[in-house]
Amino acid sequence: MDFSYALTPFLAWLVAGGLKFVVNSLRAGKLAFGLIGYGGLPSNHSAIVSSTGALIAFKEGLAHPAFGVAVTLAFIVMLDASSLRRQVGKHAQAINTLVAHSPERPPLRERMGHTPLEITAGIAVGISVAAAVHGLPTWLAVQS
Repeated sequence: MDFSYALTPFLAWLVAGGLKFVVNSLRAGKLAFGLIGYGGLPSNHSAIVSSTGALIAFKEGLAHPAFGVAVTLAFIVMLDASSLRRQVGKHAQAINTLVAHSPERPPLRERMGHTPLEITAGIAVGISVAAAVHGLPTWLAVQS
């Protein structure tokens, strides 16, 4: 069994999340534990799905059917992150403005979705992680 297919998306999530924490902390001027979540640079979702697609491309080739499935999944995830989830964030912002004077209602999370730059950064992280994993020794591939 080849564990690199399980390891790669996990590492992409870890690297993207770590980078996002650093970027948010630098922007905030303090440790940004409160900014962990949806949105931000780089996109964790884009890093995860692009790492899987890139690893399949590196190991199996672009003509492999699994690569086509991975690209399809990646497009769905990235379109969702850039359109639907960004709209949800905008709606949350508008709702928070409308109910700002309501003490019994906690504010909704407004940081949702990603900009094209955040998605592109996530893709770069995912491909980089996949390339690094692909270059690791073959001990990740346990022969049965």
